Amino acid sequence: MTDRCTNFETLLASRPVLVADGAMGTTLFSLGLEGGGCPELLNIEQPELVAQVHERFVAAGADIVLTNTFGGNARRLALHRLADRVAELNAAAVRIARQVADAADRPVAVAGSIGPTGDLFEPLGPLTHEEGVAVFLEQAAALVEAGVDVLWIETISSWEELNAATEAASRLRVPVSATLSFDTNGRTMMGISGSQLGEWWRASPHAPLSVGANCGIGPGDAVSVALDITEAAPNAVVVAKANCGMPLYQTDALVYPVGPDRMGEYVELAVRSGARIIGACCGSTPDHIAAIRRAVDHGVSGPRPTHAEIEDRLDASPVTAAAPARRGRRRAG
Repeated sequence: MTDRCTNFETLLASRPVLVADGAMGTTLFSLGLEGGGCPELLNIEQPELVAQVHERFVAAGADIVLTNTFGGNARRLALHRLADRVAELNAAAVRIARQVADAADRPVAVAGSIGPTGDLFEPLGPLTHEEGVAVFLEQAAALVEAGVDVLWIETISSWEELNAATEAASRLRVPVSATLSFDTNGRTMMGISGSQLGEWWRASPHAPLSVGANCGIGPGDAVSVALDITEAAPNAVVVAKANCGMPLYQTDALVYPVGPDRMGEYVELAVRSGARIIGACCGSTPDHIAAIRRAVDHGVSGPRPTHAEIEDRLDASPVTAAAPARRGRRRAG
């Protein structure tokens, strides 16, 4: 366990910017997966399909691959009557990712993906803090036992869930990353801003090694959040892992509007905003990650951007003082 911690932190320290992978779900669908089932069950039933996704992202240049465990907590798995298979499904996912990462010709870190529970926490919902910690700890412990390099909490929207997830992860001796989904006028659906997240990172007793944005509206919003986090917490290791825009239906298919050709601008503005780990989320393909890799390797310099520049170049949402809450969506990948 100590070696894994050292390896991930050494990787982070060895380069100014790391490249994270892209969308597991989008790539699985491109390989022929049909919707409606439990993605985590593929770790047992079609491990070769999951391995292909990891292999494509590693070949594209990813330094970090996320396990196929986004919905691998008991609350999510219960929707598929699989709540009693948390340890099995998470361990299988780590084995697949670990084999691909270890076969690479360069260091590649395996990140154990931990998504939200799908339930609201008290006082808005039924889940208590203690119950949330227990749910996250069960999954996190399974991921660590199986050999992840870092626990990767993602697509969180509320303080209650963020605190429960990071408290659970902090009990295990591995690095932790936590990213929120900013999809409502520059805030999460529960009203958290990038500046507030940076302030939380500075003050929390369970602050993760890295913090940032994933999913959301698109690259512009993720970069704006990175700018806000680093303004509030200049020493934070910031993650930007954006959606490729909001999907549109075209000819009976979902199409994401942000193509690989826009990744150069995304990387430039993300790095200038202080991001240290850059990848992509829903709608992204290995081609997107290859474009991110090229942009990172080319190098970026320049002053910190303004929100106006980010909005102009990447169609970010205008920064607002307040944002209405609305129901979020499950990360489709």
